[in-house]
Formats: sequence, C-alpha cells, structure tokens
Amino acid sequence: MIKNFVEELTWRGMIHTVMPGAEEHLMEGMRSAYVGFDPTADSLHIGNLVPIMLLAHYQRCGHRPVALVGGATGMIGDPSGKSNERNLLDETTLRHNQEAIKKQLAHFLDFESDADNAAILVNNYDWMKDFSFLGFIRDVGKHITVNYMMAKDSVKNRISSDASEGMSFTEFTYQLVQGYDFLHLYQEKNCTIQMGGSDQWGNITTGTELIRRIGNGKGYAITCPLITKSDGSKFGKSEGGNVWLDANRTSPYKFYQYWLNSSDEDAEKYIKIFTFLSEDEINALVKEHQEAPHLRVLQKRLAEEITIMVHSQEDLENAIKASNILFGNSTGDDLKHLNEQTFLDVFDGVPQTEIAKADIENGLDIIAALAEQGGFLKSNGEARRALKENSISVNKEKVKEGYTITESDLINDKFVLLQRGKKNYFILRIS
Repeated sequence: MIKNFVEELTWRGMIHTVMPGAEEHLMEGMRSAYVGFDPTADSLHIGNLVPIMLLAHYQRCGHRPVALVGGATGMIGDPSGKSNERNLLDETTLRHNQEAIKKQLAHFLDFESDADNAAILVNNYDWMKDFSFLGFIRDVGKHITVNYMMAKDSVKNRISSDASEGMSFTEFTYQLVQGYDFLHLYQEKNCTIQMGGSDQWGNITTGTELIRRIGNGKGYAITCPLITKSDGSKFGKSEGGNVWLDANRTSPYKFYQYWLNSSDEDAEKYIKIFTFLSEDEINALVKEHQEAPHLRVLQKRLAEEITIMVHSQEDLENAIKASNILFGNSTGDDLKHLNEQTFLDVFDGVPQTEIAKADIENGLDIIAALAEQGGFLKSNGEARRALKENSISVNKEKVKEGYTITESDLINDKFVLLQRGKKNYFILRIS
C-alpha cells in the first residue's frame, strides 16, 4: 500500500523543495528514488542521518529506496558547501568503505527481503570506470552548457568566495557526473526521483535535465532542509569532531549523550526527524515535556529511539547505566560492567595517575593510594580526615581507614576509581 511520502515528510519538517508533479507521481504507484552517500570514510556520521531517514520513510511509504555509494564521485569531490578540495581515495579503500556503509544502512533499510520495494545499494564507480574521457564529453557533456553549469549556486559560491583558490576542472565536472548517475539509474533501475539536502538542488536538477534531453523522460527532485542547531553551532559535531555511527569511532555512550544534551527547542525538532514515532505520539511527548521540562522527557525518548536504531537495545541499556554512574545511584558492579572505552568516555577529563601493578598485587593502603602514591589528596593527614568524614569511595563503595586496594578492585584489569564526596573523582591507572 502506497502512503503519501511528501505529506509524511512535511509534518516532520523534512521538506525543503519538491519539484512540481513529484507528489502526484509518487501516489500513482511504487517508485524508486535514490540518495547518494560519500564513501570517504568507513562510517557514516549523524550528519548523514537526514538522508538515511529520507530513504527509510520512503521505504515505509511503500516505495523502493536506492542507496548510491559515490565511488566515482568520491574520487572527485563535491564542491557543494565546501571551500576546499577533498583528498581523493583509491579503489580498495572505497570498496571497504562501501561495505561498511551498507552494514550501517541495513539498520534502517530492508535490503534482504523479497518484497518489491526491498532497498538496493549501488556504486557509481561500477558504471563510470569504463567511460573514456572522450566518450563522456561526447555522450554527456555536449547536452549541458557551461552557462547552465556556471549558474549553479555550488559553482558560483566557490568561484566568488574570497577564501577560495578557485575551482579545478575536476570539481567543476562533479555536477555532470552526478547528473549522469541519475540518468543511468533512470535507464537501468527505472529510478525517477533523486533526494538529498537542499545544497544538492543544483546537482539533482542537472540530472533531471539529462533525463529530459538524453533519456526523453521525466525525473523529479525532492530536497530536505539542512539541519541546524538552535544555538548556531553545527549539527552533528561534538568537541571531538564528528559523531559517528560506528561504535569504534563514537561509543554508544557518547552517541546517547549527544542526543540527551539537546536543547528543548532542538529536541522537539529532532524527534520528528530522527525517529519513526507517529505525529500523535510526538505531540503527546511535547505536551508532557512542556508541563515538566526539568524531566527532559523529549531528550530521553529521542536518545533512546535513535541509540536503539543505530546500535542496539543492549547498547542503550549500557549507555543509560553509564550515565547513571555520574548522575545517579550506581554501584561498583555497574562500574565493572563498563567496557574500557565507555569507562574512559564517562570519566573523560578526570585526573589520573599511573600505579605499578606490583603495588596492587601486594595490596595498596588506601592512604597511600589517596596521597603519597596516587596524589589525589595533598597529604596523608588530609586523606585520614576525609576517611574519618566517610567521604571516600573506591569504585563507588564507601571505605574506611585500613582499606587495602587489591587486584579484585580493578575495573577492566587496569582502573580504580577514587571519589571524594559526590563529584570529585580521580582514576588510578594500573600499568
């Protein structure tokens, strides 16, 4: 059954421009649409989540999504929204990145079923690699004028920018290559729609022009707005750079925290874009949040939904446990269930010192651990006072004078967490 895709995206705030006739075209029956992904890394990041969600909603509305990995265009570099050329990649790296990206897309799209609208993955390197330069400029280039290409914002902005060193011929041809992708998919896969961010409008319409001039057909464009944060900072970036979908690049804990820390305004926008919750469910959550903003209902639900989608239910539960270690009641057992990366993420920035493993094997007196060897407190006297005040914990468990730290206290065989009061932490790293 075909559902109204444009209507679904509109209430979610995911529509920027729809080419006239596209909505009617979609309601006539199942259609194929594609979105391109840059394969310059072996992981997508949350900046890619909007086009991923476009394809996911598209499939849920009964249509067939096509994910294009830009192996050929990744060797060139898209000028849209960029002031410098990118590094170019070799084929082996691009193929590796393609496989990694497909695994991530499979969290959102059904590639495996025998349904008519099962998703497919294509790589434009497969049809571009056999094109000769002369063949391309003869068969494709002659159909688009330089005047037409120069009028595109992505080209005009690069050429007129003071910060730019100009644009190479390689990058100038990008819109022709992307336009040819659309023509190829139109001819080979009956793909009639290309979707992407609003900055891709120029490249997409070059494709519709090639379909009209060479394919004697009709292609359509649908774009979504570029996501911004209410405070003006860039969406998808944290202090450490990109927030990746790969757990090895951005841990599920840090991923969860990124969404949990959204402002109220952003959370209300993001929950429509980055979840599959219905309009009624979201309206109820917004109302509940407005009545008790301090409970952060929107942020919690947003973080939960998207962490499960990108990672898993188990990763979500571990991320919540890890969050509670700093902000709620937790035990030494909770700490010992953290993997090393999550432990380091949770206690990022906490001061630490190295202790020889032999000192732990022989048993390390708590006063020495706090003061002389550890350096958490300034003196043995201060350590004794803190212990008498019952303000010292080892791995979240209160201890008294006379306590000895041993190997049984180690988290991941290498850490001991010391704490004074509620918020003063210190890590012993055993080497």
